[in-house]
Amino acid sequence: MSEPENLFQQTRKRIKTGNLSFLSTQVAAWQKLSKLIQPLLPQPEQWQVACYQYGVLTVTGENQAMVSQLGYLQKHYIVQLAQLEELKDLQKIQVRLRVSSKTTQTTESSSRSLSPETQDLLKGAADFVSDPKLSQAMLRLASNKK
Repeated sequence: MSEPENLFQQTRKRIKTGNLSFLSTQVAAWQKLSKLIQPLLPQPEQWQVACYQYGVLTVTGENQAMVSQLGYLQKHYIVQLAQLEELKDLQKIQVRLRVSSKTTQTTESSSRSLSPETQDLLKGAADFVSDPKLSQAMLRLASNKK
């Protein structure tokens, strides 16, 4: 783990053992890096290392504000993170927004059926709207949600 950049170089050993062990080694290294960087990055957020290659650390977070903060202040965080032996060649941080599993569960559970009264109200409102696209959208909403 002292030289993570070597994880990406193909060797005869990796060719023999296959790509699965190579990927497993990468994931284990990134999980270890995630634990190391967590206390040094903006809180509260659960940062995950997605990749570390050629001096570029790619991390993901679920909170848009924290992701933006890390993006804007990356030079400050690079100085802090480069003090770690594993990240001594760190030059850049790429930050990506990660879709949380809580968000997808909430979205799925919130798609409920509309009551017949609501459907009738939408259909009636669609008749009074002068914008044809809005009227069509209201009719689709009323008919798709049973």
